[in-house]
Amino acid sequence: MDKLLIEGGYKLNGSVTASGAKNSALPILASSILLRDKLTLSNIPHLNDITTMLEILSSMGAYMTFNENMDIEVDTSQINNLKARYELVKTMRASILVLGPLLARFHEAEVALPGGCAIGSRPVNLHLDCMRKLGVDIDTSNGYIKASAKGGLIGADIEFSQVTVTGTENAIMAASLAQGQTRIFNAAKEPEVVDLISCLKKMGANIEGGGSEKITVNGVDSLNPCEYEVMDDRIEIGTYLTAVTMTKGKIEIKCSFPKILETIIDKLIISGANITFSEESIELEMDQKPSPVNISTAPFPLFPTDMQAQFIALNSISTGKSQVVENVFENRFMHVQELIRMGGDINLQGNTATIVGSKNGLFAAPVMATYQMASASLVLAGLVA
Repeated sequence: MDKLLIEGGYKLNGSVTASGAKNSALPILASSILLRDKLTLSNIPHLNDITTMLEILSSMGAYMTFNENMDIEVDTSQINNLKARYELVKTMRASILVLGPLLARFHEAEVALPGGCAIGSRPVNLHLDCMRKLGVDIDTSNGYIKASAKGGLIGADIEFSQVTVTGTENAIMAASLAQGQTRIFNAAKEPEVVDLISCLKKMGANIEGGGSEKITVNGVDSLNPCEYEVMDDRIEIGTYLTAVTMTKGKIEIKCSFPKILETIIDKLIISGANITFSEESIELEMDQKPSPVNISTAPFPLFPTDMQAQFIALNSISTGKSQVVENVFENRFMHVQELIRMGGDINLQGNTATIVGSKNGLFAAPVMATYQMASASLVLAGLVA
């Protein structure tokens, strides 16, 4: 799609069903490599990154089928190619998630080094260091990670120097079939990590501590086929709620409501939204101009960086002054200049954006999208322009 044309000024009203979480589905799809059988997954979102992961698995010899409900059955019993090619990996950094499962099951892997990231540094060394702790020999020549552990992986203590979601996921998957016990310190607490662990445990993995800073994995000899439903996408839900808050509308989102949405919900309530929820849905109604909301991004359970751009858009039409501090990625304000083109009063100083709500609102203008969440913020701004 080359462009979106948005005519602003309309309230959003209606009911939607939340999609599955991409950041949960990707590592769970990668975990299918650990099996010598079939993994059946439901609530998989239909996104380019999911297609890329399926293509990577298919290129290794996995076989995929889809039923009438679009559940995906991944059969990895015939995997015979342990290489993730550059032409596939370059389009999605999460491709490195196949490294741990390949090493765990086959004791070797060749994965192209992922390219740069538009929103900031995502160091691959965190993945490689934890694999070395598990007894893996690694060479990174010619643009590929060439890794092997001839005697198999050996459990070890792994302490990450900084919180890394995909690094934690790779370590957990690798340790699931390693010999002995692995303890992971400074582990990511994100709900998507917990969802991966839940799927692995359903396969028969022995893992404790999901959602905490310390995760313990006792390696098992093999894992079993299972069926698993991927969690709902908390960022998609948060984006819908923010859009309706900005347009003074009413929405019902059919989804599960665990505590993973609390920080987003709390900020929307501060903005003036009226929110009620049950185990199966969330309802939001807004009838006033939003109040300004200060946020500071950080790893879970604090405010998610993936909602930062949407809240800058919300604050741009608020009744006062607010600050948004980005603590996770160093280059995640690319949407700000585009919002300024639409009349936003935003000043950037380092990792802090100071926003003064526009008394006259935002106005329509041609803008350029960059990464996914920045693009979402521009759509939200267009809805009220």
